[in-house]
Amino acid sequence: MSATFRSGLTAFSARIARRVIVLFAWIVTAPRSFWNGVAPLAVPRVYFANHTSNGDFVLLWAALPVALRDRTRPVAAADYWLTSGLRSFIGRDVFNAVLIDRRPDHRENDPVTQMVVALDAGASLILFPEGRRNAGDAPLLPFKTGLYHLSRQRPEVDLVPVWISNLNNVLPRGHVIPVPLMCSLTFGAPIRVGADEPKEAFLARAEAVLFGLAAPRSAEVAAE
Repeated sequence: MSATFRSGLTAFSARIARRVIVLFAWIVTAPRSFWNGVAPLAVPRVYFANHTSNGDFVLLWAALPVALRDRTRPVAAADYWLTSGLRSFIGRDVFNAVLIDRRPDHRENDPVTQMVVALDAGASLILFPEGRRNAGDAPLLPFKTGLYHLSRQRPEVDLVPVWISNLNNVLPRGHVIPVPLMCSLTFGAPIRVGADEPKEAFLARAEAVLFGLAAPRSAEVAAE
């Protein structure tokens, strides 16, 4: 089997897998997307969201309009997605994820540089600033510094907060079979880092903006 044929077969399989994943996500969660103060435009952005389920980036990615989904790359853990052939296929080929090694002593590439390269190539990113899944009672874990450093590198790129509701009940911790429940995603007005804004102040503001989307809104507009 030639390398060209294998590459074409992988690309075809990835396209089929993407369609299956999107269909499955919609069947299981019937997601509703609300765009408040931001329009679903196909321009490079960073979507930063709360993280309570292993399915968060899948749902966010699947819920985007097709024109946005095709150019949006989740930022994911290389030390998880590269541990088997199947995971590698899903992470690299299906989602085209920006794979970050969470182990500083094993890194060959700087994570912020990897994200900047993706943005410069025209991609949008899905990022979870909490850094790990939140399994506690607090609505949000303290944000890691990656969002700040990325915004410093590309201050002209909009950072769009996204609050994901109810997905932790669809796929509870330790479960592999999802429970069909409706989920919603609320996209908020974008933010950017201020020219002289300190790191701590920016992260606190980003946390507050994201958590502010958790409350029900009376003037939500669903994206078709």
